[in-house]
Amino acid sequence: MEKRWLIKDEAVQNVQSVLTEELKISPLLAALLSRRGVSSFEEAREFFRPELSMLHDPFLMQDMDLAIERIEAALESDERIMIYGDYDVDGTTSVALVFSFFNKLYENMEYYIPDRYDEGYGVSTQGIDYAAKQGVSLIICLDCGIKANEKIAYAKEQNIDFIVCDHHTPGDELPPAVAVLDPKRSDCSYPYDELSGCGIGFKLVQAYASKNEIPFEELKQYLDLTAISIASDIVPITGENRVLAHYGLELINSDPRPGIKALLELNNINKTLYVSNLVFIIGPRINAAGRIESGKSAVKLLISNDMEAAMNTSKRINENNLERRKHDSQITKEALKMIEQSEQFQQKKTTVLFKENWHKGVIGIVASRLIERHYKPTIVLTESHGKATGSARSVDGYNVYNAINSCSDLLEQFGGHKYAAGLTMKIENIEAFSAKFEEYVNKTIEEHQLIPTIEIDAEIEFGEITRQFFRILKQFEPFGPQNMTPVFLTKGVLDNGQVRIVGEKHLKLFLHHPSSPNVHFSAIAFGQSQWLEPIANGETVDICYTIEENEWNGNVSLQLNIKDIRR
Repeated sequence: MEKRWLIKDEAVQNVQSVLTEELKISPLLAALLSRRGVSSFEEAREFFRPELSMLHDPFLMQDMDLAIERIEAALESDERIMIYGDYDVDGTTSVALVFSFFNKLYENMEYYIPDRYDEGYGVSTQGIDYAAKQGVSLIICLDCGIKANEKIAYAKEQNIDFIVCDHHTPGDELPPAVAVLDPKRSDCSYPYDELSGCGIGFKLVQAYASKNEIPFEELKQYLDLTAISIASDIVPITGENRVLAHYGLELINSDPRPGIKALLELNNINKTLYVSNLVFIIGPRINAAGRIESGKSAVKLLISNDMEAAMNTSKRINENNLERRKHDSQITKEALKMIEQSEQFQQKKTTVLFKENWHKGVIGIVASRLIERHYKPTIVLTESHGKATGSARSVDGYNVYNAINSCSDLLEQFGGHKYAAGLTMKIENIEAFSAKFEEYVNKTIEEHQLIPTIEIDAEIEFGEITRQFFRILKQFEPFGPQNMTPVFLTKGVLDNGQVRIVGEKHLKLFLHHPSSPNVHFSAIAFGQSQWLEPIANGETVDICYTIEENEWNGNVSLQLNIKDIRR
C-alpha cells in the first residue's frame, strides 16, 4: 500500500535555540522536544522527569465531591456496593483497581462485567436486575454509563443509585446518576480530559484516599493497571497519562502483580516492557477473556494475590487468546474475499461488511486488520440477538464517531471515540445505513486522509545516530499517541551486499550512507520483501525508520526498524 511521507513542521527556531542552550543537547533533540510541545527548561524537566506530584487534585473534577459523599454514606450504613465495568481492557482494569482499593476497607461489595454476547456493551438491564436481587443499592460503573440514561433511570426505580465514571463523549443529556465523573462533560473544568476509564477510576480512589487521610503511597500499587489501560485504550500519553504510564510501567517491570507475572511467565517474556508490549502482549490477552468467554476472568486475574490461582486463570485466558486469534484470522480472510468480490468497493470511501455468523468478540480487531489493507473508515457487523451489531475503526485524522452519529436515526444504540465506536441496528437497516454512512464520509473526508501517512520527525545522516543520541531518545518514553516513537528519514542509503529475505516477507539489511562510509547499521523491514531485487542490485533508496536496540547472543547494538522504502 502506498504511503504518504509527511515531514513534521519545522520546530519554532527561537524555542529550539533556547532548548539547545539550556538543556545542552543537540539542535535535533531540541527540535524533537519542541514538536512535542516542550518550549522551556521547566517543561523539559516535567517531560523527562514526570513526578506523581504533577497529578491534579481529583476534586477539581465535576461531581467528585458528590461521588465521595455517596460512597462514604454507603460504607457507613453497610450498603451493598457493586463495581461495574465494560468487558475490554480499560473496563476490566478499572474494575480491578476500584474493587481492590475499596475491598481492603469494606467487604460488602462485588464486581460485575456484562456478558459481551447476552448483554452487550455498557450498563445492561440484566446487570441491574442481578444487582437488585443481590440487594445492591449503589453501583459504581466504570468506562461506561455516560449515555445509559434509560438504564440508570430504571435502576433508580429499583432503589439503586449510580456513580458514573466514564471518559467517553456525553450525549445531549447526562444520565440521572448521583454523580457523573467525566472530564469531557461541557461543565467540567478538570485540567486534563484525556484520561482512560481506569484513569477516572484512579482519580475516584485518589479523592477518597485524600479525604480519608489514606497516604498516597497506598495508591501506587494500582498504577500498573492505569498503565495497561492507557496503553490498550490508545489514549494520548501526555499530561497525567504520561505520569501514570511512566510509574505504572516502572511497577510492572520491578514488581508485577501475580496476574501480570503469570501472563508474562506463561508466554516466556522476561524482558523490560514498554508501552508497545502492553499494547501487543498484555492487552490482547486481557481482552481475550471478554471476547471469548467472560471479562470476569480478566478481573479475577488482575485482583488475585495468589500466584498459583493467578497462573490457573492465566492459562485459561491464554487459551481464550489462542481461540481469539483463530477467529480473527478466519474472519479477516472471509472479509477480504468479500471486498475482492465487490464491484463497487474501489469507488467507495468506506467499508461496511456484515455476515451473520462472524464471532462478535473479534470484529473490532478485524476492522483494524481491514484498514491495514484498505485504508478507509471501516465497520464490521455480525448478528446478535436478531440485531446487527459491530465495531467501527477509522483512519488517521477522521472522526468516525461523527459519521456514525449522522446516521443515528437508523441505529438502536452507538458510542465511542473519534477513531473507534460500537453500534447496533436492525438487520433490515444495514443497506440504508451503509449508503448514508458512505454519503457522509464522502462529503467530509479529505483525499489525503485516505492515504496512510508516515509522520517523519526529521531528516538525518547516519553519522548523527550515536549511543549518546539514543540514550537521550530513550528518555522520551513512554511513547504513544501524541508522543510517538520518533521517525527519521535518511536518503540515498546503500546495502553492503548482504540483504536477504527473512520469514517470507521481511528484509534484513546492512546499510551505510556514502556521506558516512564507516557508519553501518543493521536494519529490519517488515513486509517489504518486494525491495530485495533493487537493493541487492546496488540501487540507493530513501528510508524512514525508528531506532531501536537489538540484542543477539548477549550483544546489544542499534538497529533501524524501517517503516517504508522509496527509490
